[in-house]
Amino acid sequence: MSNEIRNRVEKYIKGMEERLQKIPSHIYEKYRKVLDLAKRYTEDAKYYLSKEDEVTALVDVVYAEGLLDSVIFNENLDIDSQISKKVFVGGTFDILHPGHIEFLKEASRYGRVYVSVARDKNSEKVKGRKPINDENQRLEVVKSIRYVYEAFLGDEKDFLKSVERVKPDILFLGPDQHVDENKLKEELKKRGIDNIEIIRMKERINNWSHSSTTSIIQEIVKRYCNQR
Repeated sequence: MSNEIRNRVEKYIKGMEERLQKIPSHIYEKYRKVLDLAKRYTEDAKYYLSKEDEVTALVDVVYAEGLLDSVIFNENLDIDSQISKKVFVGGTFDILHPGHIEFLKEASRYGRVYVSVARDKNSEKVKGRKPINDENQRLEVVKSIRYVYEAFLGDEKDFLKSVERVKPDILFLGPDQHVDENKLKEELKKRGIDNIEIIRMKERINNWSHSSTTSIIQEIVKRYCNQR
């Protein structure tokens, strides 16, 4: 076949890979078997293209696209806008618990989640105590969560520098993050970020016995530190 046809198939495969990467983690988990199969067919397409079998490569990538499109149709997703949105989240994430997971899972509903993990000295200033786990440990744990697209340590002096770094479409706040949303928007506008949407999770998920780090620490103290 001509180089033109080969190039078209190559672009087709690359486009499929990019579309698969845009699927939010919570959607991927829901349709894991279907999307894993779509990935395998895309990989097969690359293999056959490398063997100069463009016809089989095309058949494989078309089948992969059909699987992906079935998920997109079923979930009423917009690949080019909704899924590609950047969602910024900031927090300490000390002693990870189900409340953290629910928070990040909810954030992932709106797009790719970028997490700024608070530095030790900033966390101590806000919470009045040192974190149990240091900033590097907390960062590694957050990175391992499937709802997180990217995580990094925040700026030690200016929290909003992390927002500037990501340039998100959405800033997602937790129910206990006491931030004046109007003032936050004004400050971000001064920094050239004026089209950001601020969304707040209305309340904690109460299906768990402990949905905050403080309650976990209090329970540990109650159980083990008051014993004679």
